[in-house]
Amino acid sequence: MTLTDTYTLANGVKIPKVGFGTWQSKDGAEAYNAVKWALEAGYRHIDTAAVYGNEDSVGKAIKDSGIAREELFVTTKLWLGATADDARTAIDESLAKLGLDYVDLYLIHWPNPLPTRPNNAARNSAVWKAMEEAVKAGKIRAIGVSNFHAHHLDDLLKTAEIKPVVNQIMVNPSDQQEDIVTYNKAHDILTEAYSPLGTGKIFGIEALKDLAAKYNKAVAQVVLAWSLAKGYLPLPKSVTQSRIVENGAIFDIDLTAEDIKFIDSLHGSAGLATNPDETQF
Repeated sequence: MTLTDTYTLANGVKIPKVGFGTWQSKDGAEAYNAVKWALEAGYRHIDTAAVYGNEDSVGKAIKDSGIAREELFVTTKLWLGATADDARTAIDESLAKLGLDYVDLYLIHWPNPLPTRPNNAARNSAVWKAMEEAVKAGKIRAIGVSNFHAHHLDDLLKTAEIKPVVNQIMVNPSDQQEDIVTYNKAHDILTEAYSPLGTGKIFGIEALKDLAAKYNKAVAQVVLAWSLAKGYLPLPKSVTQSRIVENGAIFDIDLTAEDIKFIDSLHGSAGLATNPDETQF
């Protein structure tokens, strides 16, 4: 495998198996350089979001790379819009900031924002319809969700004409969210793993250091290889060029079944994801 190898989504769209995440990459030189270095290192899948505030810089780096648009896979996301019109506006704004005619994947970023509780099922249905319109208009190639639990997806599937093909959730050895992963598999929804390195917290797990030494690799590389072995699509993020390169050099790691099982046993060792039903935003 390489950074250009792909999964095939349920709608037939091909998506590179490793993406480059830009969450917490500051707009301006930081985000621009990170994406520039990622593209130079061979990444062809870039993940951003409206709420990250860096779509302009991500788009500029994509444009300046000179890489043909059809060779790239770009994802962005809808934040707290409540209506179909909100979603239509947000899609057009993201396209303008990115400088693109279309995005490859567009996600509802959060299932139940506080302003629309307890009516989030209706909100998700409304914005999903606008996303479906954008697919038919050629502005989006595939649509999905992020941070959705099973009951959020159950509600959405009651009215969706186009099925979500991705659920992007926090997944790493310390937080494996197995119930959601199982649901995704049962519904042919790809699990994308954001914060696949546990926002850095997994580096404090001493046993992983020993395992990485066994493979003569960095801890991050072994953990990303575990994510691929589980069938996830990891989205490692860094703003350091050497780490960006390192995180993409994982395809020669062949974890044994025993080592995968050991990493599986680390659930809860460095913190868990936020439950979207309990957040106050």
